Amino acid sequence: MRNLALAQRRPGWLGYAFLGLVLLLSILPLYWSFLVASGDAQSARDPNLSWFPGGHFIENAINAISNPAVNFWKALGNSILVSVTVSASVVFFSTLAGYAFAKLKFRGRGPLLVFIIATMAVPTQLGVVPLYLLMAQYGWIDTMQAIIVPALVNAFGVFWMTQYIAQALPDEIIEAARVDGASSFRSFRSIVLPIARPAATMLALFTFVASWTNFFWPFIVLTPQNPTLPVALSLLQANYFVDYSVVLAGTLLATVPLLVLFVVAGKQLVSGIMQGAIK
Repeated sequence: MRNLALAQRRPGWLGYAFLGLVLLLSILPLYWSFLVASGDAQSARDPNLSWFPGGHFIENAINAISNPAVNFWKALGNSILVSVTVSASVVFFSTLAGYAFAKLKFRGRGPLLVFIIATMAVPTQLGVVPLYLLMAQYGWIDTMQAIIVPALVNAFGVFWMTQYIAQALPDEIIEAARVDGASSFRSFRSIVLPIARPAATMLALFTFVASWTNFFWPFIVLTPQNPTLPVALSLLQANYFVDYSVVLAGTLLATVPLLVLFVVAGKQLVSGIMQGAIK
């Protein structure tokens, strides 16, 4: 009850002022990118950049899209395919594993969960060479399988869903379902998934953003003829003269799907955060 009362208490003027300052600081890099993207090639290099947008944003956006080195539409399709597939897979397998670790009793459950969590401490760069050799052995270099398959499930998702399900799902509900004859997968589908929806939505959102902005591994395993969006936009800087207004116009276009996703999933995101705060 005390946590609920704290969650429902409105902040004072000092709290609103702090939140407004954080909001302005958060928006400033995006607005600065728009200022550069709306100028021409010379104004982008001017140290005294105007705080008012220019009139070249649409022209720069068209130049970014129509640049033959970028292959923008193919890159956009690849990014959508990778982000949607990886997000759906991570949510499903992480929720399934989280349910098993949180509510099912089996030998070695504790050490196995600790081992999975410990893998988060291993830097991604350490696995690049063996992973690249494995992808080459399968013949997956320059294919979307090389991006999707290694990311189908991750340790953070398993840990996140395990913690949420352990707190949000009482053991009595699972035991009652077993008494009624429900199998473990039926209990997962009918009971666990609806209860875990706020946490699963947040996990899907974080995973989608991470997949959409992932540059390191796709840059290694993909060619410029079959890129994702971050790899394609990096090709705009491959010349001796870099037009930053075009580069940032393309970057802003690539950010639009993320903004739309945050608006659509905003209600579920706030719900998940509030439920976690109240607990």
